[in-house]
Amino acid sequence: MGTKGTAGAKGSAGSKSEHGISRRGLLIGAAVTAVGTAALARTKLEHAWWRLPGVDKPRKPGELDYARAEWIAASTANWRRADRPADYDIDRVVIHVTQGSYRGAVKVFQSPAHGAAAHYVVRRDGHVAQMIRELDVAFHAGNRSYNERSVGIEHEGFVDRPQDFTAAMYASSARLAAAICGRYGIPVDREHIIGHVEVPGTDHTDPGPHWDWDRYLKLVRTAAASPTKGPGDPTPPS
Repeated sequence: MGTKGTAGAKGSAGSKSEHGISRRGLLIGAAVTAVGTAALARTKLEHAWWRLPGVDKPRKPGELDYARAEWIAASTANWRRADRPADYDIDRVVIHVTQGSYRGAVKVFQSPAHGAAAHYVVRRDGHVAQMIRELDVAFHAGNRSYNERSVGIEHEGFVDRPQDFTAAMYASSARLAAAICGRYGIPVDREHIIGHVEVPGTDHTDPGPHWDWDRYLKLVRTAAASPTKGPGDPTPPS
């Protein structure tokens, strides 16, 4: 018959506890948990730098991300400061329709009571207003994740009036969308250029059944293939 081990053997560094977990395993598990917690904390910090006391990224009033646009500032209640794409990747363009006039859309986006605004508004004649910097998160999609990952483009008109979607509007919006896609490496397809109606959880129907997606994507691809370079066109925002 063999001899029994000494009582002290149970306490050796490599031995297992009565539940089958070694002390070394417990230490490794604790280390992995600590690393994971630190990584999560770092990610949260990267996504919330603007909340830290005394921290603010430099801004130039009226600075444009798209050279052909006119700057008209939205109310600060309708967007939040961020540092995209450093803190949130941008991989979507969301197409909206204002359900009203260009002037009316600009006015409500300037109102702190509205609680929503898009980065851009395109008029029927093709004029573009930028109201929020692309590096910031606009409250336009009705979905926090999609707000953080997308740029919103509003178009003057009504979803049930196809005549509102003019050739000038399509062409101007397509040039804008192509510039945005070029800046962030967004594929020009229906997975990445979407309607507001396609945002999960939304109760909106825009751009509606009369928005010509085939025509629009063809124009975006054409603009992307031969962009007109200019200040703010395909360079990332700062």
